[in-house]
Amino acid sequence: MTTLVSTTISTDDTFTDAVRLEGYFNVSIQSGGSFTTATTVTVQRSIDNSTWYDVDDFTTPTEDYGFEPELMWYRIGVKSGNLNAGESVVVRIGREDEDRH
Repeated sequence: MTTLVSTTISTDDTFTDAVRLEGYFNVSIQSGGSFTTATTVTVQRSIDNSTWYDVDDFTTPTEDYGFEPELMWYRIGVKSGNLNAGESVVVRIGREDEDRH
């Protein structure tokens, strides 16, 4: 698995750089020290890398995967007001170097 974007988020209204995805990809959300259900991490997608739409929200650490049938932009982060004070999360989007499916 190749990491495409990864960062630790400790302030809200913060997202990773956008990456273009097609096929299967991995989403990793882990605690950066503390992570309660008061924090919401959002995965977003865009067709033009400008207008973003929410794909999924997470309120607990997770290892998950998604499938994108078209070539789209993705990013992961915490929207304004969605990070509980004093918390941080480590987010990552990865994928295989080559789609085998």
